[in-house]
Amino acid sequence: MRLCAQSASVLIQSDGFLGVQNSPDKIAAFVPEQVKLAFQAAVAEACRFVGQTAPNPAVGCVLLSAEGQVLSLAAHHKAGQLHAERLACEQARAAGVLHQVHTAVVTLEPCNHTGRTPPCTEALLETPVKTIWIGCADPNPRVAGGGAARLVQAGRTVQWLEHAPNGAALFALCRALLAPFVQKTVHGRPWLTVKQALNSAGTMVPPTGQTTFTTPDSLAFAHKLRRATDGIVTGTGTVQADLPSFTVRHVTDHPNRRRLLVVCGQAAHVPHAWHAKVEQQFDVLLCPDAAMLPSLLASTDALWLMVEAGPTLLATLKAQNLWDDWLSIRQNAAGVDHFSVSTQHDVTPLALFPEWARCTQEQTCFPE
Repeated sequence: MRLCAQSASVLIQSDGFLGVQNSPDKIAAFVPEQVKLAFQAAVAEACRFVGQTAPNPAVGCVLLSAEGQVLSLAAHHKAGQLHAERLACEQARAAGVLHQVHTAVVTLEPCNHTGRTPPCTEALLETPVKTIWIGCADPNPRVAGGGAARLVQAGRTVQWLEHAPNGAALFALCRALLAPFVQKTVHGRPWLTVKQALNSAGTMVPPTGQTTFTTPDSLAFAHKLRRATDGIVTGTGTVQADLPSFTVRHVTDHPNRRRLLVVCGQAAHVPHAWHAKVEQQFDVLLCPDAAMLPSLLASTDALWLMVEAGPTLLATLKAQNLWDDWLSIRQNAAGVDHFSVSTQHDVTPLALFPEWARCTQEQTCFPE
């Protein structure tokens, strides 16, 4: 059963979607002002790389001195490169300030296993850090976890945003940053954001000779979402009608970024010339039956995908309940766009964008 509640803002609560695991010493400590600012900076830095870290999550880290001075600010850039904590430590070492590290602020529990890079816990333990503030626990069921426990075992103090009386807003930001990774690792498929533009008549049909009717600001928002996501899900109807490029324009894209493009429908309905063109920039997958979409998406490295499709595919996704948040851009008779969002969870990565302040949240659904 799913409960749905009308709300003007995201509900901030723990519903099992992003619960804390391996969380020793859950002390309800107040977040100091300098740590608040550090968390804001860590999230902002991580946001710069959202859309190119998959299959890893976007993570930010700040190292502070005992006086609260920022010694290093870093984020994970992409898979195979240094994680945020280790990069922050390397930057502090290069700047000659590693010995001043007193507090570490990280948006996600430091890893305690060796993958493509060594454990981040060991990087922190190579510093004189005394206290580590953690935004979210590591939700990945396929790793041993225990990063916080390792730090406590080594004599460090670990504080959790979730348990801080004044940490709710910061905890919400960290959860929003991590939400696509949680969806993929815990629930087995990427986070799906539907973007649907509607004109003043309530239809998706643009004027003759145009492919869109939204304002420049709305177009910029849509392309920010393309930049932040790992690819696009569309239908053959949209392909035939618009021959879309699905590239990131209006904003600067990540350099040399190659994304996933999933086309739902029969291969015979995909124009060969268009297919050959988009394959230059996308990994194209054909999905002849929408019922196969969850398993197809689960087989990819994508964490977050945007659905840009026509009414037929959108109706199918809605009937299958195969979406996580639904962004509607409605244009009124005066040509002004209004953003509204329905969500299936009490967290959404859309909250990371400045445009979120303009969004009306229509509905929040969460498991009972």
